[in-house]
Parts: sequence; C-alpha cells; structure tokens
Amino acid sequence: RAAPGGTGNIKSAGNYAMSLYASRVASDMGYSQVLWLDARENKYVEEVGTSNIFFVIGDELITPPLGGTILPGVTRDSVIKLATHLGVKVTERRLAMTEVIDTIEKGTLKEAFASGTAAVISPVGQIYFQKKEYLINEGKTGSLADMLYNEILQIQYGIKEDPFGWRVQID
Repeated sequence: RAAPGGTGNIKSAGNYAMSLYASRVASDMGYSQVLWLDARENKYVEEVGTSNIFFVIGDELITPPLGGTILPGVTRDSVIKLATHLGVKVTERRLAMTEVIDTIEKGTLKEAFASGTAAVISPVGQIYFQKKEYLINEGKTGSLADMLYNEILQIQYGIKEDPFGWRVQID
C-alpha cells in the first residue's frame, strides 16, 4: 500500500489511490480486503485494507512494527495497550507471509484480526495467497478479538473503568 520514504504513516487520500485496483480484484474474487505486503521485498505483512493487522500465534499477539509505511492507528495503539494490560504477550515484529501460511498449516496461528477506527476489531477468517485459500479459526471470530472488541466498547461507553485515560469529560 505504501513505499518507504512516502506518506504511509499518515492518513492521506494519495495512500489509498494506489490500492483501488488491487481492492477491486479482491472484491471480484469474493474477498472483502487486501492483505498488503511491504513494497521493498513484497514479503512482510504490513496492513489489511486501510486497517492495522494482528495475528495470534501460539500465546502471542503479533503486529507489524511501525516504520514509516504503516499507519500508527489509534485503535492499533489501543489494542496493544489493552492486550498488554490484560496480560497478553504483545510483540511488534516483521512477519513474513511465508510464516503466516506456515503457522496456519501447523495450526499455531489461532486467529487474525484488523483494527481500525470505524469497525474497532474485524476478524480475518481466511487468506487467499498464491492461488490457495487458507482458513483461520474455521472462519470464526477468535476469542481474543472478541474480548478486545468488547473491552474497548465497554471502556468507550463508560460501562467499564478507563485505566488509560481514553475518555474525556466534556462539559
């Protein structure tokens, strides 16, 4: 979606114009989003659609590190902080697409989800890569994605205490 030295780390219409063709191809094939790989090596997972991406591999929540090509999403930051607060091991590291596929095939990739402002958390149920479809968690929402979604909404709506100072009282 974005190349090094560009504006991938900011919300800009120009960042999304280049994604329109790939998004249309994916849609024509019956998929709702595109999983973007890095522009330099076309190897490492960066984002999904216009959202940040997370994978649960083993007992670890993994998301690509920020590096100028990935939008530092507010919801991404919230997911990282909340998951850490809840005792989940969170790691920001590069994740090759081959590793994603390998962990799906081995059964160690338990779930995947996107994070973004509008949807908060969106589960990823399958990945199509190199003419093959890979099912994640039987296509169902994972337990961590579900928990994080509910926790964030309960904090937003004042149902649960806000340990992060995300809510602001407006008089």
